[in-house]
Amino acid sequence: VIDGCPSRLPLSLEDIQRDLDRRRPGQSRITTPRDEPDQAEILSGVFEGQTLGSPIAVVVRNTDARPEAYANLKDTYRPSHADYTYEAKYGIRNWQGGGRASARETVGRVAAGAIARKLLDAVAQIEVLAYVRRVHAIEAEIDPSRVTLAEVEATIVRCPDAAAAETMIARIDEARRAGDSLGGVVECVCRNVPPGLGEPVFDKLEADLARAMLSLPASKGFEIGSGFAGTLLTGSQHNDPFTVDASGRVRTVSNRSGGVQGGISNGEDIIVRVAFKPTATISLAQQTVDRSGQPVTLEARGRHDPCVLPRAVPMVEAMACLVLADHLLRQRAVAGRGA
Repeated sequence: VIDGCPSRLPLSLEDIQRDLDRRRPGQSRITTPRDEPDQAEILSGVFEGQTLGSPIAVVVRNTDARPEAYANLKDTYRPSHADYTYEAKYGIRNWQGGGRASARETVGRVAAGAIARKLLDAVAQIEVLAYVRRVHAIEAEIDPSRVTLAEVEATIVRCPDAAAAETMIARIDEARRAGDSLGGVVECVCRNVPPGLGEPVFDKLEADLARAMLSLPASKGFEIGSGFAGTLLTGSQHNDPFTVDASGRVRTVSNRSGGVQGGISNGEDIIVRVAFKPTATISLAQQTVDRSGQPVTLEARGRHDPCVLPRAVPMVEAMACLVLADHLLRQRAVAGRGA
């Protein structure tokens, strides 16, 4: 359920389905073989192709769940999963898959993000685009200011650097055949974001982006602009000097701030990166314990991604769209519709 969307926003089922298709399982050999069509249905909040201003309810039904594949995990704590922590908190857990910790829940995020994307484009022509920057130790060469959706979607790994993408795919294939998994980094660029979005203290734009990204399953790190690499620079090297362009607009010569200064957007591209760990469920034998504390050798069954990055791309985009849409609406409420 998506609440707070303004009325009279043009919205079709295709707008939502387009992003869901990029997230769905079974789309290539380097993703889980689970075959879910992820067909969305709009139940409420949209009439004759426009939003009504009331809550928008969207449902996506599971069609290929196989809970029996997890029967051997009923009393076993999977390494780096939420089995133990959920049981420690609630005293009970759903062992038929990941339960509430399953990445299956991101289907709702992507559906909501698609609606936020429509709002951002309609109100401010804001564009949000993510792509795989790194898989394991394979780093791509990408210019965030120039990359296009067509370049991202040209390969199954969603890396716009064709040479790096080929190596990434080969490395993921190798890990899959070995029963192992790989992690990496998704980078996201938000273009045409107006200056003034964000708040100065507790609702800083970059803080809300970090919170959103780190709520994604398997995420382990977040950085914006120069990120951790910026710690290797001096102040004189890191500062973004201001200038005025030919149209009279205040710009920065460089963008090490990543489009946000003091918690508020400065009008430059917002560039963030999200680190994702290797998929926790692997078919290699692993040592763990069961609920009684006895040692167990676990060989996981089921259908899992050897690398979450290709499907994480639309998830990262969705979370960026949701955060930016919230801040855009807040700024318009404060400064008026011209904001």
